Amino acid sequence: MYRVATRVPRIPLRPGGSYPWMRPRRPPQRCGLGAFSTVEAAAVEQTAARAGLRGKSLTMATLNPQVKAVEYAVRGPIVMKAGDLEREMQQGVKQPFAEVIRANIGDAHAMGQQPITFLRQVVALCCFPELMHSPAFPEDAKQRARRVLQDCGGHSVGSYSASQGVDCIRRDVADYITRRDRGVPSDWSDVYLTTGASDGIMSILKLLVSGQGPSRTGVMIPIPQYPLYSAAISELEAVQVNYYLDEANCWALDTEELQRAHRAAKQHCQPRVLCIINPGNPTGRSGAEYGPAGPGSPHVHEQRPQPPPRLLSPQVYQDNVYSADCRFHSFKKVLFEMGPEYFNSVELVSFHSTSKGYTGECGFRGGYMEVLNMDPQVKAQLVKLLSVRLCPPVSGQAAMDVIVNPPREHEPSYAQFTKEKNTVLDSLAHKARLTEQILNSVPGIKCNPVQGAMYAFPQIYIPPAAVEEAESLSLAPDMFYCLKLLEETGICVVPGSGFGQRQGTYHFRMTILPSPDKLQILLQKLKEFHLHFLEEYSQAEPQMSSSNPEQPSHKSKQPD
Repeated sequence: MYRVATRVPRIPLRPGGSYPWMRPRRPPQRCGLGAFSTVEAAAVEQTAARAGLRGKSLTMATLNPQVKAVEYAVRGPIVMKAGDLEREMQQGVKQPFAEVIRANIGDAHAMGQQPITFLRQVVALCCFPELMHSPAFPEDAKQRARRVLQDCGGHSVGSYSASQGVDCIRRDVADYITRRDRGVPSDWSDVYLTTGASDGIMSILKLLVSGQGPSRTGVMIPIPQYPLYSAAISELEAVQVNYYLDEANCWALDTEELQRAHRAAKQHCQPRVLCIINPGNPTGRSGAEYGPAGPGSPHVHEQRPQPPPRLLSPQVYQDNVYSADCRFHSFKKVLFEMGPEYFNSVELVSFHSTSKGYTGECGFRGGYMEVLNMDPQVKAQLVKLLSVRLCPPVSGQAAMDVIVNPPREHEPSYAQFTKEKNTVLDSLAHKARLTEQILNSVPGIKCNPVQGAMYAFPQIYIPPAAVEEAESLSLAPDMFYCLKLLEETGICVVPGSGFGQRQGTYHFRMTILPSPDKLQILLQKLKEFHLHFLEEYSQAEPQMSSSNPEQPSHKSKQPD
């Protein structure tokens, strides 16, 4: 992970322009967290004390060092810079673009996706039961709202629920999992409702992290990864253990690489947790390889290190599979098909949320986790830990209930619900294909098929001259690239260094969520920018062939 100041100086747009914050014999300007090392903060505090001034009790010197270690690229410096540009434009400052296009985060509604009517109807009825008398709301929505309210204290979503969540919703989640996995049983007592998937992941990691020195818990995460995991690992002082996905094979999971990472990690920690994002973020890889007919899943367990690591499987994109030859397979279903030896022993926690899929309801912060084969005494400790935060938002729990208990064929809302769901998913599939097609038409960009999720993670060729200039500014080369992209086009994407990547390769992550028309504009502007970027920095190196879209596939250094 790279570390940069939280506010990034603006890069001049003119070729060969000077950079005002980089002056001879003067260190680069630092601001935000980067402006205050612990030593410097302590010196400032001592100076204030000698002057008789009362200092702050909470300073950068006394701040929890694990908080300072946390980094979250999805809302990092690039996004802050995008916000600055938007505010400047509102104040009349002219920019070489009409608007900032935020393709940095998977926030569907912010990008214009319309809510699913039935979900909003049920949540509205739960929040304002007087609407039960309105003929504008269908009876199946009213029935679901009544059922949820019946299990709420005082029949109100304004009351606390049990820490594990509303009982009837937990039962609905278990029924949904059983249907999804074609009869593999789910016990509702293993289901815990959460504040989005992130809350559940953090809670489980808190249970798992222990030990000191060589016995400290290691958490195996895929590279590239979603920055939640590296941030949580830093906050909890666990040890991050990277295993690399195979980009040349459409970001497949390689069991030999898993074994390599596990062996290397055992030299300095105790790897106890294996995280596999299914389908993948940021790679867009679908979970098809994890199915029993695929090459990956059984081997993950048959060749797994001993003792078996606990499996964490975020599955928030399980509805977002676009390739015709791919289908979502849950790890639970795979374990069941592998037999009782695995199904009854492997400790698996899987996660889902309201934020992705076809609903995109990020703001409700609804989610669940299913916990399998956890020691009963540890399970009691999990309930205790969850009780500290009282309960997830009950309105978010109600939204989650609609996802796991949608209208049935015989119900009045079924036709509209199905139409809206299919419209969203068909549009995402179209945009996934469009993104892959246009990116692969650009010399110096190579994009694997976007099989699922909501993102593309193309590899980009950055000329050595640009790499050298980025390093002179103490910026990762792909951060430098993304900053220039933002400043010249208004397109906000996240550099691949924020997700992790093999040494010597560069990427960025972008969402496929903008409307088709806006996505077409975004991709065309990105194409024009990249061609100009290559031309600008090509003078210091041999001319690149304009017919070579495979340029990024240069050899990269293997991880140690």
